[in-house]
Amino acid sequence: MANDRQSGSPGGLYEQRIGTPTTDDEVNGFWLFGFGVLLGLAGVLLFFLTESATTARGIAYALAALAPPFIMLGAVIRFPLRRAGTFIGYLGTTVSVLGVVWFVNIFPDGWSTASGEPAVIAVYGIGLTLIGLAGTIVPLLSDPVYEDYERMQGEAAAATAERDETSAELASTREELDATESELSATNEELSETESALEAARAETAALRGSKARFELFEDAGGKPRWRLRHRNGNVIATAGQGYSSRGKAQKGLHSVRRNALGAGILRIETPVAEAEAIAVDDGPEPADAADPNVAVPSDDEAIASKATFELFEDAGGEWRWRLRHDNGNIISDSGEGYASKSNAKRALGRVREHVAAADYLRVDPTAFEVFRNAGGEWRWRLIHENGNVLADSGEGYSSRSKARQGLDSVQSNAAEAALEAVGDDGVAGDADGNPNATFELYEDAAEEYRWRLRHRNGNIIADSGEGYASRSNAVEGVTGVKANAPGAEAETVEAEE
Repeated sequence: MANDRQSGSPGGLYEQRIGTPTTDDEVNGFWLFGFGVLLGLAGVLLFFLTESATTARGIAYALAALAPPFIMLGAVIRFPLRRAGTFIGYLGTTVSVLGVVWFVNIFPDGWSTASGEPAVIAVYGIGLTLIGLAGTIVPLLSDPVYEDYERMQGEAAAATAERDETSAELASTREELDATESELSATNEELSETESALEAARAETAALRGSKARFELFEDAGGKPRWRLRHRNGNVIATAGQGYSSRGKAQKGLHSVRRNALGAGILRIETPVAEAEAIAVDDGPEPADAADPNVAVPSDDEAIASKATFELFEDAGGEWRWRLRHDNGNIISDSGEGYASKSNAKRALGRVREHVAAADYLRVDPTAFEVFRNAGGEWRWRLIHENGNVLADSGEGYSSRSKARQGLDSVQSNAAEAALEAVGDDGVAGDADGNPNATFELYEDAAEEYRWRLRHRNGNIIADSGEGYASRSNAVEGVTGVKANAPGAEAETVEAEE
């Protein structure tokens, strides 16, 4: 019986040119049929090229005689025959080939030209007969039951093996899927935890960015670097308390305050004799009159992490002050001013706790512009000197930050060349030479204090002194400071003031 081909076996040239075979015998039969045709053509060609009664002519006869057995066998075994039919076909081909070999051996000397050699012809004919029986009679007479049973058993065994293999693969795949689901579940939990941590970090970052204060790094009158913490409303809420030998050390002191102020505890200093004999007393929680909902209360962990303590005391003048003392004994910050009551001092201390951790610092060298939004939602700017004084401000609010910056740019571009002129009692400015785009106007207000304003040629006031001066000369010095410092001062945008 023809062998079933494996589904994955290659068909070679037959499959490429003719089609996918169902059995190996189908392919073999095709090539045997073609081989027989070629033998027949070779025999005919050699017949015309040779002389009669020669050995060469005998080979031509032999080639022509081999063509029918191979052509018949190729056609027969392409059928889906039983095993017996295929065997008989190959047997018949073998017998016919033996008859042809016999013929070659006796031709031409032992070959009868009249009647031929009956024995050779008989052997050759028996071979052809067997091939014919293999393709016609044997399939009709053979009992296929047993062979079908064997075939079915083989197919069933193959199917069972394939099913078992598939089941094993499915079981392995299920295990891998279960493991993958477990890993995905664990990954999802980790992602959830990470997202929670990120949300907490975002909230903390948002809280830090909400600081309403800024550190200013400057040099005092003695030429020593110092820092101060200024609220957006202009108030100084903490100072360095001492000068430093270098700007780098001043920055280290600033960062030390950042690290330690938030979690520092509060000690009240009793001064029965003098501050030199001060006794540290735990002041406990803040009283109700000092409570402020906007002040951040440090947690226990933060308090433990701090290496400094706030000291609250009453000075010799009867005013309340605070200072931040490191555990090495150094005072790293103080209030910078006295307060009328202890509750006010504690409230100021709470402001430091609220703003110090997130505050960045503005390097005032020697002046700097601050662009900010006030409590009314309007944008303004002010020019700050390193000594803490406000040299100039916008004089009016703007509807947007960009418009405030435009006003600031206008001051920077016009202040240096603007002329100074006095304004008479009638409010009319006198003649002045200088920059035709803007003019400083010096005048006396209702409180008999001297002020100045910078008026653009379009009539708008683009800057003013922001405060009154006791004398005309002081006001002129203020104008001179603005003319000298405004053009080169850096500008920083800050958060809205409270």
